Parts: sequence; structure tokens; C-alpha cells
Amino acid sequence: MAIAKPDHVFDREVEWAGLTRFVEAESPGVRLGVVSGRRRQGKTFLLNALAQAVGGFHFVAADDTEVEGLRRFGEALAVHTGGGGQFHFNSWDEAIDRLYALIPRGVVVIDEFPYLVKASPALPSLLQRALDPGGVARESPVKLLLCGSAMSVMGGLLAGNAPLRGRAGLELVVQPLDYLTAARFWGCEDEPELAVLLHSIVGGTPAYRHELVNSDAPESLGDFDEWVIRTVLNPLVPLFREARYLLAEETEIRDPALYHAVLGAIATGHTTRGGIANYLGRPSTHIGHPLVVLEDCRLIRREQDAFRPGRSVYRIAEPLISFYEGVMRRTWSFLERGQARDAWRLSREGFLAQVVGPHFEELCREFTLRSAVELFGALPGHVSAGTVTDPANRTTIEIDVAVLAPGDGANHRTVMSLGEAKWGKVLGLRHLDRLRRARDLLAAKNFDTSRTVLMCYSGAGFDPALRAEAAAGDGLIKLIDLDTLYGR
Repeated sequence: MAIAKPDHVFDREVEWAGLTRFVEAESPGVRLGVVSGRRRQGKTFLLNALAQAVGGFHFVAADDTEVEGLRRFGEALAVHTGGGGQFHFNSWDEAIDRLYALIPRGVVVIDEFPYLVKASPALPSLLQRALDPGGVARESPVKLLLCGSAMSVMGGLLAGNAPLRGRAGLELVVQPLDYLTAARFWGCEDEPELAVLLHSIVGGTPAYRHELVNSDAPESLGDFDEWVIRTVLNPLVPLFREARYLLAEETEIRDPALYHAVLGAIATGHTTRGGIANYLGRPSTHIGHPLVVLEDCRLIRREQDAFRPGRSVYRIAEPLISFYEGVMRRTWSFLERGQARDAWRLSREGFLAQVVGPHFEELCREFTLRSAVELFGALPGHVSAGTVTDPANRTTIEIDVAVLAPGDGANHRTVMSLGEAKWGKVLGLRHLDRLRRARDLLAAKNFDTSRTVLMCYSGAGFDPALRAEAAAGDGLIKLIDLDTLYGR
């Protein structure tokens, strides 16, 4: 019988199904699972619900020394097994042996595992020995779940020559809620404009809905500005410093000022490696390591240009960091003195241009990817932004949403769609003409554009001339407004 998901766990149907399949698997080779994801995504909440549902042991580690970690583990194990008092372990070898002796079946969750590895680097190797032939866990039906938020550590547990590589029967990355689910979670699915503005700040991170803002949500679009002032920009509310903590908690980051500078450059539109370096006044060779670390931590991601394979751009993966870098960091002295209203008045226009605008483009790409079969009748091979060189006019045309058909490696030569996305502008024929120009330039470069759909995405709507052109466009011109974006 399947393990029922508790009512208090919102959504997460796919994650719950994966966890319960792992727990119920009868194969003797399925004994280890790894659960990761950035902080505040609900990993502990989810795993605690699972442990409670099956009577499992859930231990949450802290940033302790090895001795302290063993002491706390012994206390928690004694409480769970009903022995009273605490178990005293001199090593993790001893602790692992006793764990499998005292818990003959069921689920064991070790949460915040990177803290234990930091204090006891040999721990993954000790678990490998326990799981391998002759080890104490080899014949045990116990399912061990290791969980953590330090992505650089968790990502390395099963990589390359890592001790636990090849031992895991489950590798689950708990992602933020998608934008549609996040709108339902915040109760604004019927107000798409509010949903976009809200998602531009808090993204799909579940913890930001209740724990970090005292369950305060905007009542309506008209309440959005006041909500920002009383929550995100309020030093008395935990969300106020969260963006700083996200960076500080990553173990691989040694110089937070440098990493904030890199994030600030990306947030203000300097998205190429050269652009970031120029913004910081440093050679591009000096920012390679920070970029790699931020990628490993899943705080930024690198995206390849749709039409120029050798060109990549960097984007911030966590909306709250974009908001912090684009709004809060530059007005921090105002905010710390409680002048949130003044800071927001000075920053709101920049927020719409530098934060909401790029975020809306990202939502449009996500919408297009998830709706591709309905829109084009086929699955795409690549969806991203792109640039098309226009030699005659000595300029480039920025394509916000480029959809390419599947191809061999970087060889996507069929253009399924070209899209222009604008948050605060009413789109007209000139925007459509830009897309037509880009389509013709790509055709001259031997791309197949015979059935390319030209798409205009707008948060402010479309003028009558563009609507008339789209109506006569034989399905090759599509207009996507906020209602369409949110499936209304």
C-alpha cells in the first residue's frame, strides 16, 4: 500500500512519489538515497513528514565539531529507540555499527549531512564501507537518506571517484516550486500581474511564504508595494537578511564581498564573462573561480546563446538574490535605519526594469518550454535567449525566447520560434518587424525558418495593429499575455 502524502505537505507530488518508491523498494541493492537542493526549499519538511509517516529516524546535524556531532547523534538515537539517556560513540565507525544494530528496518534520515562531513571528512568513506559487501548495512533493509543544502558538497557525494558513487538508488534534487505552483501557494493565481511581481522577489521558495514573513502575503496587487515595505525591506522580518545568508552559508565561498560583486554585476545586466570582469575592473581570468563556485552552489547558471555556440551568459538562479543586488544592496544604509519607504520609492523603477523585466523573460522561456507541444506540435531541443548579428545595420538583435528544434549537439538548425518579451511595454508592429528581420537574417545563414512562429510576450498588452496582424498570420504569429502565461 502506497504511503499517503500528509495534507500539510503542499504539492511535491513527484518528490513524494520518488521517496516512497525508494522506501518501499524490495531490491537489496536499494539502500542509499541522496536528497539535495538549495536552502528553504522544504527538504527537511518533506523528509520529516516521510519519517513520521513510516516511523523512521530523522537526525538533523548542526555545525558542530566531530565530538559534538557524535554526542548529539547518540542522544537522538537513544531517544528514537526508547533506550533513554544517550549512547556514547568514540567514532563514526562505532556510531554507524550501532545505528544498523538498533534500527533493523525502516528509514534513517541524516539531514544537513555536509555539516558532518565538514567535521569528519572520512564519513562518506565509512558509509561506503558499511554499504559494500561485508559491511553492516549490506544485508539490512534499512533505507538511508542523506540530505543537505550545501550544493557543492552534496553534488560531489556521487560524482567522479567519490566513495559513495554507484551506491545510491535515489538522487533527488528538490527544486523551487514552478511559477504556476508558486502562484497557487501564495494565493495569487487569479492575479497574474501580482504573481509575476511576487515571483520576481521570492521565486518558488516555499519557506518564504510562512516562516520568513510571518505568513504575510499581499492581499491584492494594490497591496504589493506596502507588502514589500513591511516585509522584504523591513529589518525586523527574517527575509530581510536572507539573501546575505544564502551566500554566507555556502562552505566554498571564502570572500563574500567578491561574490556579491559578481552577483551585483549580473543583476545589473552585465551577464557575459567579459562584461562581469569589466564591471568589476578585473581581468576576466580573475573571475573564473568565483563563477565556477557560484555555479556549483546553484546560485547562478550559465546559458548558451541560441545562435552563437561560443557565447554564454550568466543568470542569477535565485530571485531573492537578484532583488537584493538590484534593490537592497544599493539602499542598505536607508533600510538599516528603517527608511524602507524612501528606499522603495527610489528603487521601484529600477526594480521593474532590472529585476522584473529579466525575470519576466525567464518566465516566458519557462512557459514556452512547458507549452511547446501545444504551441508548436513538437518538443524543442533548446529554449534560451539568443543574439542575431545584423551586419547591414551594424547591430545585433536580442531574441528573448528562441526555440530550436532537436539537433545533433550544438547543431540545431531549425528555428521553431523567435520571441520578444516586454514586461512594461505595449507591443506593436515594430516589435514584430524586429523578429521578422531576425528570422530573415537566420535564413540567410542556412537556418530553416520556413515555419518559424513569431511570438510576442507582454505584461502590458498589444496594440490593435499587432492584434490584427496576428489574427491574419496563419498561426505563425502568436501573442502571449499574462492570462495565457498563467493558463487563465
